[in-house]
This record gives sequence, structure tokens and C-alpha cells, in this order.
Amino acid sequence: MTSPASSLPVAAAHPRLARVGAAARWTLAALACLWLALCTAVGPLYWDFENGTIANWNWTNTAFFVLSFAIYLGLIVIMVRFAAGQRVLPRAISGRLSRAGQQHSNQALEPSQSQSVVADSNVSKRHATVASRFATLGRWITRGTNRFWKLALVFFIGWLWVPTTLLAAFGADIRSQIREFSWAWNQWTGLQQPYIGFFSFVPMDIYPTAHYMWPPDPTYLTDQHNVVLTVFYGAVAAFSRYLTGSNDAGIVALAAGQMLLAVFCCAATANRFLNRPWMGVAQSTKDKNGSSTGNVSSTTSARIAQDAAPQLAGERARFLILAFFLCCPLAVFATISITKSPLFAFSFVWWFGIWYELTQTWKPEGKRKGLTATAPIRLPRHSFVAFVLSTAMMLISAKYAWYIIALQIVLALIADRRRWTTYVVALLIPTMLIHGGISLAISSGAIIGGDPIESRGVQLQMIARVASRNPEGISEEAKKNLSDVFNLDQMADAYSQQDADPVKSSGIQAKKVSYKWRTVTPEDMTNFNKAWFEIVKDNPVIALDALLAKCFGYFNVTDQPYVSMDYYVTSDYVQKNSTWIKSYNHNWREQITGFTRSWGKIPVIGWITHGNFYVVMTLLIGAAEVIRRRWLTLMTHIPLLLLMGVMITAPANNFERHMLPVAFVFGFVVLTYWRESLAERRIARQAQSSASTTMTLPQ
Repeated sequence: MTSPASSLPVAAAHPRLARVGAAARWTLAALACLWLALCTAVGPLYWDFENGTIANWNWTNTAFFVLSFAIYLGLIVIMVRFAAGQRVLPRAISGRLSRAGQQHSNQALEPSQSQSVVADSNVSKRHATVASRFATLGRWITRGTNRFWKLALVFFIGWLWVPTTLLAAFGADIRSQIREFSWAWNQWTGLQQPYIGFFSFVPMDIYPTAHYMWPPDPTYLTDQHNVVLTVFYGAVAAFSRYLTGSNDAGIVALAAGQMLLAVFCCAATANRFLNRPWMGVAQSTKDKNGSSTGNVSSTTSARIAQDAAPQLAGERARFLILAFFLCCPLAVFATISITKSPLFAFSFVWWFGIWYELTQTWKPEGKRKGLTATAPIRLPRHSFVAFVLSTAMMLISAKYAWYIIALQIVLALIADRRRWTTYVVALLIPTMLIHGGISLAISSGAIIGGDPIESRGVQLQMIARVASRNPEGISEEAKKNLSDVFNLDQMADAYSQQDADPVKSSGIQAKKVSYKWRTVTPEDMTNFNKAWFEIVKDNPVIALDALLAKCFGYFNVTDQPYVSMDYYVTSDYVQKNSTWIKSYNHNWREQITGFTRSWGKIPVIGWITHGNFYVVMTLLIGAAEVIRRRWLTLMTHIPLLLLMGVMITAPANNFERHMLPVAFVFGFVVLTYWRESLAERRIARQAQSSASTTMTLPQ
């Protein structure tokens, strides 16, 4: 890890290597811009679901590509120049603004223009009154959000209308989980039920899960949606049926509980970012007797570290972050959406805040960059417990969480090994217990694991698109290799460029059986990759179309979501198939979702309601952080990049629930970049001032 001070440009011992490093960092940023520009340019092509293909690329798409690339790269340049203390606005504009301000000041001081003086005086009084009111409002905002309990109260009151008027939001997933648990409960209580059979249809066939994965002894629990959540949701619903005769009361209770969890997680992280001005890295600390340990080698280093320490957030940052959580449909509807992604997202927000505390309390190890080592700062007990619990919540809410946590363990142990016990206990042990325990349960036959076909969405879309658009382009050998796994005719018929689930035969019993989950064997899957590679080699353009059409929307701010968060508020499972929830404020649900959809369709203004806007901006900020060499901050932001990889491999294009974690922490990412940039500017000015003073000393 590096401190904010050490992320500043320094005089390199090897200028040539420094230039190579700078070129590499800018190249990486340019590649990110190229990817975003490509996703933006192909949007108009793939909005034509029937005939859209990259083969129809024309001058219009080229213009979109060039313009998008220029805008994205320009935003990175602006952020980098701002962090470096350089002029952001063009010279002509900044000069004009400066002259206008000076002219206004001079006119206000002209004694010969009495009328102008009176007019300017009145205007100044009005401006002063407005400024005073804004200052008062700012003080109230700061005072109202300067404690954890105050933030929690703000979130609770701001979100209270959601569970009280909308009750709950859900889709097919929780119904499948409830069904799984019910069948498992019936089995545990001795009820005989169908199991493996060609004509039977049980919960495991809905996703579906290949029959070769089912253990010989009947079991009805799967890890498709994480078995811990399935058992918890199913048990609550079963208790609800016992008391009320339907699942609805249990679902409403789950939604209310998730809203309270969201209040806690968001308030805890907001408190860390807004109200916890930890002293910066390498700053002197006090021992038990109150004496300084002197962990800096010079007064200048101490001053630099102190300057880099974050201060309490201003009222504008507080207002904008709170406004996002309380007004953006992504956050508002996620509070009551009973599906794994919102639960993971709120857990991730909590986890993200603890990483911020870790980085702000980091101490350098050994003599490096003029700093000497001190004892590492330990997390407070409540933060350590929060670290453990947030890690566990992430692991039980999303199966891909363990990949993210595993990488963070490696990075943390390399960069901050003196606090290795913190990372072992808070990250490694929960991962071993939860992920390892579930893996052990799968291997023992207690539950059924998720089908590996779930991770092959990109490959399936490529094969299905070729089968749909150019069936003659599939060789006989490839057809033979796929014949035991997929029905190509059904694949072609089920293909949708927005969603790979139909190709995987996910859904109810009337679905198209393209995936032969009932008869496929592990041996049949051995030739799958070979067939896929051959099909892609023979149909490269169609395969590229399949890839881009499945993921471009995540990185295109102009693309409307395939499934937005308001879907869960007015899904048929809520409005038609529930017992009594459908009768409670039925029309109000339609009205509120209609408003958010109309808002989201407004150009530019509607972008802030969609997840892809926050994904794109987060990627650009990450590129700027790479250029500024903020390795410490980047280490904590690596999970955001991994989550973008999850989006690319997800079954559906522009599925907003996959973007929730990135959107929820975006405000904190911006605040971090702003703080570190201001610190760099202050440090650079101090260094320049020190250098000037040294040069003017008598020789």
C-alpha cells in the first residue's frame, strides 16, 4: 500500500522507466475509454433486435465511437489535471471568468457611479442574504448527519414510505426458493415426493440443474440462489403460512427486515466517510504515556501526512450522497426487493466502508519514502466485528462473493501484512466456514450444487445466435459434439440477445428444452468447449455480436435497462399471483413505477436513475486513479472492477440488480477521489513553497 503522500509524482531515479510507466498507465486508461466508446457506438445497432449486427457498422457509428472516446478520455484528463493542481477549464474561459470577476469588483469600487454603487449594494445584500440562508441550511445538514444514529434516522424516515406503501417487491427467485424449502420440509417430515424422473418436474428442474448432479438419496435443497438464503426465506414463508395461510406476511416481513438492514449498512458507511476524520498515514501517534512515537523522519513528511488526512465532509457532499440513496429508484426499490443482489449490495456497502477505515489507519512498514515504521493501528472492536459480519453476509447472499474476497485477501496480505491477523480472521475464516461448508454439503449429497452451465452464458449466447442467424455455419462435427447437451433447433428458437436464461431452459415447465439437463452427463460436457471454439472460429462476426449484445448495455449510458429495479415492484408475482399483497395499493405501485420509468427515459437527466451511468463513471475514476498512482485506494476499489466482470458474464444484458453495489458506493468513490486530489494539490503547493524558500536562501 502507499500513502496519499507517496502517490504523488516524485523525481524518478530512472526517467526512462518513469516515462514508460506513465505511458503504460495512460494506455490502460485509453483502453478503458475504447471499451466504453465501443459499447456506446454499437448501441444503435443492437437496439434492432432482429437485424442488428456489427457488420452494419457505418459512419454514424464511427462518429458515435470517436465522440464517445473523446468525451471519456476528456473526463479522465480533467480529473487528472484537477488532482495535479493544473488548470481544468481552457485558458480563454478561465481568463474570461477571472476578468469578469475583477471587472465586477472594480465597478463596485467606482465612486463616480453612485447609481451603480447603490444597485450593486442592493444586489450584494440580496446575495449576502441568499448566501446566509444557504450557509444556515448547510450547517443544519451537517449537524443533522454528524452521527451514526442521525444518519440512520434520516435513512429510516426517508425510506419509511417504501415498505409502508409498497410492502414488498419480488420476482421468480423467492418463489423458487420457497418452493425448494417446502419440498425439503415435506421430505424431512416423511412425505413421499417424486425425485428423478423424465416426466416428473420438481423445483430443481426449474433452473434447471442437470440430473447427473443429483445425489442418489433424494434432496430438494440447491445452492442455485445460495442455500443459506433459501433456508432462511423458506423458513420465514413456511412460518407465515402456518400463521396466516399464505406466504405474503412472511414476504412483507422479509422486505421490512431488509429495509432496516439497508438503513444500518448505509448509515454505518456514510458515517465512516462523512464523519470519521482519521489522521492520515505516517502521522505521529501517541503512546500510552502520551509521548510521540515519531514515525516520520522529518517535519516536512509529518506535515504532508497531516495535510493528506481527510476532514469532515462538507454539506454539499452530504446532501448529494443522501439525495442519491433517498431519491434514486435503484436504492429506493432495492430496500424491499427480496432477491439476492440487493442484499449483497447493502452488505457490500457496509464492507466497503470498513476498507476505507483500514486504508485511513494504515501505517507504513519499514523505511520507505522518508517514513519509518510504527506499530500498525488495530481496528476498533466494533469495526472488526462489522468486518466479519459484512464478509459473512456477502458470502451468503452471492456465490461470486468468495472470488472477490479471495482476491482481497491476497492483496491485503501482500500490502499490509503486519495486520495479517485482521484479514485472516475477518476474511479468510468466514470464507472457509461458509463457502467451504457449502462445498462440503454439496460433496456429501446434502444439497445440490449449482449447474456449471450457469457460468457459460457467453458461450451459450454465441452458439445460440449462430444457430439462429446462420445454422448452416455449424459444422457436422460441432453438431455431433453438442447433440448430447443441447438441441440446436430449440436453442435457435429460444435465443434472445438480451438474456441467456431461455437458452439454458430456465423457467416453468412449459419452457423450451434446449438444454438436455435430464439426460446430459459429465462426459457429454467434455466436447462442449471444442464445439464452441469451432463454431466461433467459423462465425466470428456473429459470435462477436452475441458477446457485445449480451453486455454492451452495462457500459452504455444511453441504453435503457433490460430489467430495472422497478420491475420487482410491479411484477406479476406481486400484482397478480400474490394472495393479498396484490390488493394493497395496487394502482399506487403502477403509478410510482410509471413515474420512475418516465424519468429514466429522459435524456441525460434520466441517466442518474440507471446503474450503467455509475458503472461508466466508476470505471473512469478508476482509470484516473491508475494514472495518479493511487495504489492504496485502487486496492480497495478492485472489487468494483471484479463486479464489472460479473456483469459481462451475467445471463442478461443491462440487468440493473447486478449494478447495485457499484452504484451504491459511487458517491463514496467520488468523495475519496476529491479528498485525495485536494490533498495532492496542498502537498504540491507546500513542496513548491519549500523549494522556493530553499532557492532564495543565501548561499
